[in-house]
Amino acid sequence: MGKESRQRRQKKDHDRQRQRAARATGYQHEQPRVPSARDQVTVLITKALDARVDRPQAYPRYVDQLSSDLGSGWPEVVSRTLVEFLRVSVAAAWRIGWQPAELARHVGRETSAVHASMAADVIAGEMRGYPGATVDLRWAAQVTGLSAVSVWARQAGAKAGAIGDGGWWGSDEQYLGTWRAALGEFDPTVGVATALETLHVLLHLRALEKLLPLPGAAPVTTPARPDAASSGAGPGGAADERMLSRIRALLAKAESTEFPEEAEALSARAQELMAKYSIDHALLAAQAGTAEEPGGRRIAVDNPYEGPKATLLNTVAEANRCRAVWSKDVGLVTVVGFPADLDAVELLFTSLLVQADAAMIRAGGTKDEYGRSRTRSFRQSFLVSYAIRIGERLAEATGHAEEEAVARQEAGRRPHAGGEAAIEAGGPGTDLVPFLAARRQAVNDAMDELFRGRLTTSRGARATDAEGWVSGRAAADLASLHNRSAVADA
Repeated sequence: MGKESRQRRQKKDHDRQRQRAARATGYQHEQPRVPSARDQVTVLITKALDARVDRPQAYPRYVDQLSSDLGSGWPEVVSRTLVEFLRVSVAAAWRIGWQPAELARHVGRETSAVHASMAADVIAGEMRGYPGATVDLRWAAQVTGLSAVSVWARQAGAKAGAIGDGGWWGSDEQYLGTWRAALGEFDPTVGVATALETLHVLLHLRALEKLLPLPGAAPVTTPARPDAASSGAGPGGAADERMLSRIRALLAKAESTEFPEEAEALSARAQELMAKYSIDHALLAAQAGTAEEPGGRRIAVDNPYEGPKATLLNTVAEANRCRAVWSKDVGLVTVVGFPADLDAVELLFTSLLVQADAAMIRAGGTKDEYGRSRTRSFRQSFLVSYAIRIGERLAEATGHAEEEAVARQEAGRRPHAGGEAAIEAGGPGTDLVPFLAARRQAVNDAMDELFRGRLTTSRGARATDAEGWVSGRAAADLASLHNRSAVADA
């Protein structure tokens, strides 16, 4: 037998052995698998996201491919896959500290209001998976508040209720089509591009400090909103609500008046009332044995003049026994303090910002000796000066309120004619001075625990316009701090 014959025979024997082994194991040779439509969409989404960063010229091509109707339910697969990617990214953002309202706001800051509306929709969709009893009510309130920007709320809110109630217009396969229809937009590339760009923002978030329990993990007893103590659930109950209503009324008057002197007097009076409210609330909580702990709240600070605005917020926080940290890259200030103090900070900062804006508008534009506009430098200097002087005045108002509270407590403990001493609210063991000092230390400890040494200091906003500095200080210093005769209680 020749060499070639032996080789042919060996090959046949080898093929027969391989066939017998295949039959014994049940193995059959498979044809290459054709990727499913979902697999193809996933690949295209991944390539589009990569191209948005590394190859911008290729990005429109992937958007066109995803937007094309390739049959076999392709648009529906694209919609479902993008919605799934967005929801997963929203849940991941929550795990690194982002809350619903600030997440939608951040998407809008990085892209546009249209993208923020899609983020609000996706947040509502993700919330469908959590039983209401396991969602912190402050969290749920933020989701409900997103109705103002949600396309879904405008499209279906009238018949489905609030954004957080679990209603939905249909399946995820129909989302992009319904979203475009709600906007009156019929170009499919718009919906796909908006979803991809929203997803890109969500995938590039930095971690924030966790201030609220995540959906699904909240205790049932969580307060309904940050100022829930005023709803009757806290130590003061209806009295708290009356006090906060008076404070809000004073600040509303300060914002609406055209007379700077009156606005300053109203704001000063509001600060004194807030300081008194905070002290009384703390003493009543101690008397009732309620365990109060400091918490955190993030407040948005936007351009223009975000530096001076952050400085103003910091001064308001310090005057109300709180600490503030500015995260400039995301336009958020984290304020740490006790709940009643956080209420005071948010209320007063919002009002003072409105008043400062009104004062700057009244001042109008300014020009230098060459006729060039210096409005921006004037207004920045105005706000820096305003913030510094307001901080001084608020600190004085808070100190005055604390002195009055100490005096009332001491007077209440002096022996009466019969030799018995009346006990001020708070009872034994709550001497005010060490009590407030302990609360300040608790806030500092909470700040250290929350940020764990990650804080850095930076130079604050600078004032470069002398006229703006003088005008800002004058706007903050027009009224006598303790001039109560000019203020009618609300």
